[in-house]
Amino acid sequence: MSKNSVLLLTTIYYSLLVLINLLLLLSPLINFLASPANASSSSTNETDRLALLEFRKGIVSNPHGVFQSWNDSVHFCNWVGVSCSGKQRVVSLAIPQQDLVGTLSPYIGNLSFLRAISLDNNTFHGEIPVEISNLLRLQELNISRNSLSGEIPDNLTRCAELRIIHLQYNRLQGRIPWGIGLLSELVFFRIGDNNLTGEIPPSVGNLSKLINFGAPFLNLVGTIPESLGNLESLYKFALGGNQLSGPIPRSLFNITPLSIIGLPWNQFTGRLPEDIGFTLPNLQQFGISKNQFVGSIPDSFCNATQLQIIDINRNNLVGQIPNCLGNLPSLYSLAFEFNQLGTYSATDFEFFTGLQNCTQLKYLAMGANKFGGVLPSSIANLSVQLIQFDVSANKLTGDIPAGFEKFVNLNNIGLSFNRFRGVIPSYFTKLPNLQSLHLAGNQLSGRIPATIGNLTLLSDLDISNNRLGGIIPIGIRSCLQLINLDVSGNTLSGVIPGEVFTLPSLTMLLNLSRNKFTGNLPAEIGKLGYLNALDISHNLLTGEIPNAIGNCKSLEYLYMQGNSFSNSIPPSLASLKGLLVLDLSRNDLHGEIPPDLRNINYQYLNLSFNHLQGQVPMGGIFSNASGLSLAGNSMLCGGVLDLHLPKCPIDKTAKHHGIHSRRIYVAIISIFVGLSFFSLSAFLLIFKARRSSKKPSQEYSISPSFMRVSYIDLYRATNGFSSDCLIGSGSFGNVYKAKLEDTDTIVAIKVLKLEQRKAYKSLAAECNALRSIRHRNLVRIVSFCSSLDNNGDEFRALVYEYMANGNLEKWLHDMDSSRSLNLVQRLNIAIDVASALHYLHDLCETPIVHCDLKPSNVLLDDDMVAHLSDFGIARILSGEEDTASSSTIGIKGTIGYTPPEYGMGGAASKEGDVYSFGILLLELFSGKRPTDQMFRDGRNLQEFARAGLPDMISAVLDPVLFLDGDRIEAAEGECGGGGGGDDEITEAVALRQRDRELTEERLMRSSQYRSCLVSVVEIGIACSLESPAERMKTADVSRKLQCVRDAFVASTVRRTRARPALDPA
Repeated sequence: MSKNSVLLLTTIYYSLLVLINLLLLLSPLINFLASPANASSSSTNETDRLALLEFRKGIVSNPHGVFQSWNDSVHFCNWVGVSCSGKQRVVSLAIPQQDLVGTLSPYIGNLSFLRAISLDNNTFHGEIPVEISNLLRLQELNISRNSLSGEIPDNLTRCAELRIIHLQYNRLQGRIPWGIGLLSELVFFRIGDNNLTGEIPPSVGNLSKLINFGAPFLNLVGTIPESLGNLESLYKFALGGNQLSGPIPRSLFNITPLSIIGLPWNQFTGRLPEDIGFTLPNLQQFGISKNQFVGSIPDSFCNATQLQIIDINRNNLVGQIPNCLGNLPSLYSLAFEFNQLGTYSATDFEFFTGLQNCTQLKYLAMGANKFGGVLPSSIANLSVQLIQFDVSANKLTGDIPAGFEKFVNLNNIGLSFNRFRGVIPSYFTKLPNLQSLHLAGNQLSGRIPATIGNLTLLSDLDISNNRLGGIIPIGIRSCLQLINLDVSGNTLSGVIPGEVFTLPSLTMLLNLSRNKFTGNLPAEIGKLGYLNALDISHNLLTGEIPNAIGNCKSLEYLYMQGNSFSNSIPPSLASLKGLLVLDLSRNDLHGEIPPDLRNINYQYLNLSFNHLQGQVPMGGIFSNASGLSLAGNSMLCGGVLDLHLPKCPIDKTAKHHGIHSRRIYVAIISIFVGLSFFSLSAFLLIFKARRSSKKPSQEYSISPSFMRVSYIDLYRATNGFSSDCLIGSGSFGNVYKAKLEDTDTIVAIKVLKLEQRKAYKSLAAECNALRSIRHRNLVRIVSFCSSLDNNGDEFRALVYEYMANGNLEKWLHDMDSSRSLNLVQRLNIAIDVASALHYLHDLCETPIVHCDLKPSNVLLDDDMVAHLSDFGIARILSGEEDTASSSTIGIKGTIGYTPPEYGMGGAASKEGDVYSFGILLLELFSGKRPTDQMFRDGRNLQEFARAGLPDMISAVLDPVLFLDGDRIEAAEGECGGGGGGDDEITEAVALRQRDRELTEERLMRSSQYRSCLVSVVEIGIACSLESPAERMKTADVSRKLQCVRDAFVASTVRRTRARPALDPA
């Protein structure tokens, strides 16, 4: 071997030694990077530093510069938010409330000495890393008020030293870990305001050191486990805003330290223990509003002398209020609205005498019960700290007593819907802090106090439905905080003072309806630029509607009917783009309907009983007859067919000109017809030759009115049928969104799956059906394609009009969407679908059975008008109902919507469609699919809905329909935060105050609202009866739904009309 070879080998040998040693030196770093959660005993403080840097990499936004110190010039133990032990191991990572955005790095699991994580009030997203379970020394985990998703890691129970878990206010899903009871050291467990589901694990009862268990606003079901009675250290217990049911375990009322109970907005039943005040002597806050408790209020409450808040709203409690409540010196808030307390007698207020000892009392709410007699003069002995007093919706009589004037802190007075007589006490205007004064629905007479302007903080004044006369005092212009003003239903007269319209604070409601106001509507009305609802209906107003009304850009509800407004409808109304309801009926309006009104997305437009004339505009609300009323205008013409108006006359000038041109036209047309005949003959010969080369299995005919498109046209319009354009898929084909190049029209293209023999039949059935079908609630076909694709295979596609708002399925069940449907929209959709079915069943020349009615086949256009799709593949009935076309043999619908007779081999029928519609209707209003997991063991959607009739209707319907009012109440029922301090009490009662401001509004609307919902559910049940012969007919369904909708809209017009989203519960 040469000298050079030896030298080379020696060099390689030493190079390998150097490389091996280098790898050995770097192996801890390599292991760290390869295994993000290596928490072995061999970890070092360098491991901690690298883990912190990896945590920092997960942060994408650091607006307050928290990590400026996180660099090599500063030891990591001195980095902001980091605390270390004496051995320089990280024991705490605390960076709360810094608006950080990012994800939680799994490398956090390498901080093996970590005892506390506090990252609350930031915007961390993504999942909680499972590597946290490697932090065996962890005692506190606070990642609340972020945007974390995914499930709570089951292996979190490995962190056996955990004392505090705060996960509330995130987007966590799944269930509470079933083994949570293994965390025997746990003291605080707060997981509320997430999307968790399932039941409360019985193992929670093993957490003997637990002080605070907070799980409100989840989707928990089932009952409270008996084992929770073992939580002998429990101080706060909050489960409000779930779907829990059954009685509360008796053992819970034996936990002596228990001080805060918040269980509102559930479905708990049973009675309150008679000895509750003896077994819970430390009780401070007790909230059970909106449940189903029965019985009386236990006298033993008076033994719990630390009680500060009693909230038992919205139950079924009866009897008298305990007279001994005066034994509660710390009582701060007392609320028992919406029960059946009292006996309509003078003895109902005997407990007032004792309340004079409750010197801390600030909130007293007693509305919607059975209290009667006169309001006692002993009211003057209540605490001077009183802030809110509400006895609305009882049967109190007599004059409003003196004594209120001493309550200088009072900001809310609710006396509505009683039988008070006399005048509005002038001393009300001497209460410097008064913000809300509700006196509606009594028998008060006299005038509005001239000194009303003294109430400079007044934001809500409702004195509607009394017997007040005179004028609106000019002094009201000083009420610069006024948001809501309702004086409707009195006998007020004179000209409406322009000062009313110059209040810049009016943003919610101005209701002057059903009075005797005269004169013109002041031009100052245009200064109400932020007002949501205006009602001046049923007065004696005259003159033109001011153009300035177009400046009220925030208006959603405008009611002007029942006056004597003249001249034309001002075009400026078309500038109110947010308007949902406009009622100009029963006036003296002339001229044509401004065509630009069609550009507004009205829910309801009423122009009836005027003197309007000319052609009705097309499009928008004018294409939705169910939301439009034009009756009583005999000179209107045109419009959609459903309006049943005469055709507009042909212009005579145009006709005369046509006579002179007729000869020229005849000559041109003769030449054109000849050429066309020749071209058509040639085309048919060529087409026949091509068809003979490759002929599909079944012949069909297509209406010549449909424009043909080629395969290439559709291929280009969908980018090669790209998945990016795919918007739906079914058993008969995929649906794509596309824009046709020649017309720039956005369409939906249904490409049929020809590997199924049925697909040929589907094409034939749909084309033949759609040739003669014309209805505004049926999806319209605009073209079709019968061709060969790029591979020479048969290609069939139908081209439909595109529906911009997608299908009903997504509106009801898309959890990622913030969109929701209100009551009127749901009613309109139900009516639209019922109208379409009625047309298919009874008004077509050949009756058609749909066979697959479900939410995904209900499409919504720009105006939220519903259109029924996929009816062409349904059974086409001939003279006898048992004769079906081949296009639907074996097509019997979708599981959950299919009637029971189909499962037993029964023929497709109209009655089967009615059953499917009934299920769809119940789903539309309950928000629950018929295949929901809750419908097992023989239960179904119909039984679930029937169980809510009539008194528990809110328990079975979509919570969105009740959310706005009740969520406030449920939040209040949780009784604040964890410590029970002054701030928590203040927050809880502040929420209550907001709820009180809505009480009278709900009372006005509740009966009509509930009646509407009950009627809809009854129709849904009647449609989905097991026996086909007992089900409703589609004509009756359509008619009854329209009656329900019209009655509800009419009641809204007659009453408040404002705050439509505040649906009663």
